[in-house]
Amino acid sequence: MLFRLALAPVLIILFYIFFKDKYEKEPLRLLFTGLILGVLISFPIIFFERVVDGFSPVGGIKEAFFNAFFVASFVEEFFKFIVLFLLIWKNKNFNEPFDGIAYSVFISLGFAGFENVLYVLNPYVGGFETAVLRAVFSVPGHALFAVFMGYYFSLSKFIPEKRGIMMFLAFLIPFLLHGTYDFILLSDIPLYFIPFGVFLIFLWAGGFMKMKKHLGDSPFKKI
Repeated sequence: MLFRLALAPVLIILFYIFFKDKYEKEPLRLLFTGLILGVLISFPIIFFERVVDGFSPVGGIKEAFFNAFFVASFVEEFFKFIVLFLLIWKNKNFNEPFDGIAYSVFISLGFAGFENVLYVLNPYVGGFETAVLRAVFSVPGHALFAVFMGYYFSLSKFIPEKRGIMMFLAFLIPFLLHGTYDFILLSDIPLYFIPFGVFLIFLWAGGFMKMKKHLGDSPFKKI
């Protein structure tokens, strides 16, 4: 049961993204490849997170900041970005703006699904409550960071004159969002949970707006 609970939010979001891409569907084989690559990068991510964690200051707000932005956000978003680039940048199926979001989410949720299973099935920190909390916060968080990454990644593809800055933003924005998200949760300071609510509204609203924008810009959209 716990295994199904761990994967349920991942599958729900994946199906949502697949059916949201309504003008020109991506090949299932390529989407599945992105999903599997997202799972596979979990292993180097775990390794490098442990390495970077060795440089973390001990205790207090500094440790929370370092772990949020550098142990988690930087390492995870870097590997997701590299896989996204290698998978679709030169692929002929990358032919409309929403594609960047679709592949980015599939890659990210490959990792998020693997991570979720590890947490939920962990005999010490796992269980039903962990599954519910991560279904509400962690898995959607990874999906939303991926939406922002895919949004700017597509802009770098389809607006050549802004390629450099958009490619940079495709990594920078999800890195900052992910780091901020984790920092507020890791800091465990009640006062921070007030702006966290505003931050969540921005994250969700921004994610849906960006999906709507890229769908509206599809060259396959029927007039």
